[in-house]
Amino acid sequence: MIIILFRILLIIAILFIIYTVYKFMINPRRKLDHAQQKNEFYFHDTAENTKQNFLITYKGLLFEGEKYLGTTEEAFEVVTINIFTQHPEKLKGLERNDLYFLEEQVLMRYPYARIEWKYPINRLNIRPIHEDQ
Repeated sequence: MIIILFRILLIIAILFIIYTVYKFMINPRRKLDHAQQKNEFYFHDTAENTKQNFLITYKGLLFEGEKYLGTTEEAFEVVTINIFTQHPEKLKGLERNDLYFLEEQVLMRYPYARIEWKYPINRLNIRPIHEDQ
Protein backbone atom coordinates (compact mmCIF):
# COMPACT_ATOMS: atom_id res chain seq x y z
CA MET A 1 0.00 0.00 0.00
CA ILE A 2 2.78 2.43 0.89
CA ILE A 3 4.66 1.55 -2.31
CA ILE A 4 1.58 2.37 -4.44
CA LEU A 5 1.11 5.67 -2.61
CA PHE A 6 4.80 6.48 -3.10
CA ARG A 7 4.54 5.73 -6.84
CA ILE A 8 1.48 7.97 -7.18
CA LEU A 9 3.30 10.81 -5.40
CA LEU A 10 6.34 10.28 -7.61
CA ILE A 11 4.19 10.47 -10.77
CA ILE A 12 2.51 13.65 -9.49
CA ALA A 13 5.93 15.19 -8.75
CA ILE A 14 7.22 14.31 -12.24
CA LEU A 15 4.10 15.77 -13.88
CA PHE A 16 4.49 18.93 -11.80
CA ILE A 17 8.13 19.31 -12.89
CA ILE A 18 7.19 18.80 -16.55
CA TYR A 19 4.42 21.39 -16.23
CA THR A 20 6.78 23.90 -14.58
CA VAL A 21 9.41 23.46 -17.29
CA TYR A 22 6.76 23.86 -19.99
CA LYS A 23 5.42 27.09 -18.44
CA PHE A 24 8.98 28.41 -18.15
CA MET A 25 9.74 27.67 -21.80
CA ILE A 26 6.64 29.42 -23.16
CA ASN A 27 6.92 32.45 -20.85
CA PRO A 28 6.87 35.56 -23.08
CA ARG A 29 8.99 37.55 -20.63
CA ARG A 30 11.75 34.92 -20.94
CA LYS A 31 11.54 35.23 -24.73
CA LEU A 32 11.76 39.01 -24.42
CA ASP A 33 14.83 38.81 -22.19
CA HIS A 34 16.44 36.30 -24.54
CA ALA A 35 15.82 38.54 -27.57
CA GLN A 36 17.24 41.53 -25.69
CA GLN A 37 20.43 39.64 -24.86
CA LYS A 38 20.79 38.56 -28.52
CA ASN A 39 20.08 42.12 -29.78
CA GLU A 40 17.06 40.87 -31.73
CA PHE A 41 13.62 42.37 -32.33
CA TYR A 42 10.77 41.03 -30.18
CA PHE A 43 7.31 42.51 -29.61
CA HIS A 44 5.53 41.38 -26.45
CA ASP A 45 1.91 42.48 -26.25
CA THR A 46 -1.48 41.36 -25.12
CA ALA A 47 -3.59 43.00 -27.81
CA GLU A 48 -6.91 42.28 -26.15
CA ASN A 49 -5.86 44.07 -22.95
CA THR A 50 -5.65 47.79 -23.72
CA LYS A 51 -4.63 48.64 -20.16
CA GLN A 52 -1.47 46.53 -20.28
CA ASN A 53 1.59 48.17 -21.80
CA PHE A 54 3.51 46.43 -24.55
CA LEU A 55 7.25 45.81 -24.54
CA ILE A 56 9.61 45.91 -27.51
CA THR A 57 13.23 44.91 -27.56
CA TYR A 58 15.37 46.06 -30.45
CA LYS A 59 19.17 46.17 -30.72
CA GLY A 60 19.45 45.30 -27.05
CA LEU A 61 17.21 48.21 -25.98
CA LEU A 62 13.93 47.76 -24.15
CA PHE A 63 11.06 50.08 -25.06
CA GLU A 64 7.70 50.27 -23.34
CA GLY A 65 4.52 51.51 -24.99
CA GLU A 66 1.48 52.86 -23.18
CA LYS A 67 -1.76 52.31 -25.08
CA TYR A 68 -4.69 54.72 -24.85
CA LEU A 69 -8.15 53.78 -26.05
CA GLY A 70 -10.17 56.21 -28.12
CA THR A 71 -12.77 56.31 -30.85
CA THR A 72 -12.43 56.03 -34.58
CA GLU A 73 -15.23 56.40 -37.10
CA GLU A 74 -16.09 52.72 -36.76
CA ALA A 75 -15.26 51.57 -33.23
CA PHE A 76 -13.18 51.97 -30.11
CA GLU A 77 -9.53 51.40 -30.92
CA VAL A 78 -6.09 52.22 -29.55
CA VAL A 79 -5.59 55.74 -30.90
CA THR A 80 -2.55 57.00 -28.98
CA ILE A 81 0.63 55.21 -28.00
CA ASN A 82 3.41 56.73 -25.91
CA ILE A 83 6.73 54.93 -26.29
CA PHE A 84 9.60 55.39 -23.87
CA THR A 85 12.60 53.59 -22.45
CA GLN A 86 13.54 53.09 -18.82
CA HIS A 87 17.25 53.40 -19.64
CA PRO A 88 17.81 56.41 -21.94
CA GLU A 89 21.56 56.21 -21.37
CA LYS A 90 21.64 53.07 -23.55
CA LEU A 91 20.21 54.87 -26.61
CA LYS A 92 23.66 55.64 -27.99
CA GLY A 93 23.90 54.47 -31.58
CA LEU A 94 20.14 54.35 -32.16
CA GLU A 95 19.32 55.99 -35.48
CA ARG A 96 16.24 57.64 -36.91
CA ASN A 97 15.66 54.67 -39.26
CA ASP A 98 15.52 52.38 -36.24
CA LEU A 99 12.70 54.48 -34.80
CA TYR A 100 10.88 54.35 -38.13
CA PHE A 101 11.20 50.55 -38.09
CA LEU A 102 9.73 50.43 -34.58
CA GLU A 103 6.89 52.72 -35.61
CA GLU A 104 6.07 50.48 -38.57
CA GLN A 105 5.96 47.43 -36.31
CA VAL A 106 3.62 49.18 -33.86
CA LEU A 107 1.39 50.51 -36.65
CA MET A 108 1.05 47.02 -38.12
CA ARG A 109 -0.58 45.98 -34.83
CA TYR A 110 -2.41 49.25 -34.11
CA PRO A 111 -3.19 50.93 -37.45
CA TYR A 112 -5.27 53.78 -35.96
CA ALA A 113 -2.65 54.81 -33.42
CA ARG A 114 -0.71 58.05 -33.29
CA ILE A 115 2.74 57.36 -31.85
CA GLU A 116 4.34 59.81 -29.46
CA TRP A 117 7.93 59.32 -28.35
CA LYS A 118 8.91 60.39 -24.84
CA TYR A 119 12.05 62.29 -23.87
CA PRO A 120 14.88 61.97 -24.96
CA ILE A 121 13.78 60.07 -28.07
CA ASN A 122 11.42 62.89 -29.07
CA ARG A 123 14.44 65.19 -29.48
CA LEU A 124 15.20 63.49 -32.81
CA ASN A 125 13.38 65.09 -35.71
CA ILE A 126 10.90 62.31 -36.45
CA ARG A 127 8.34 62.84 -39.16
CA PRO A 128 5.08 60.92 -38.82
CA ILE A 129 4.64 57.89 -41.04
CA HIS A 130 1.00 58.76 -41.71
CA GLU A 131 0.76 61.81 -43.96
CA ASP A 132 -2.65 62.81 -42.52
CA GLN A 133 -1.23 63.40 -39.02
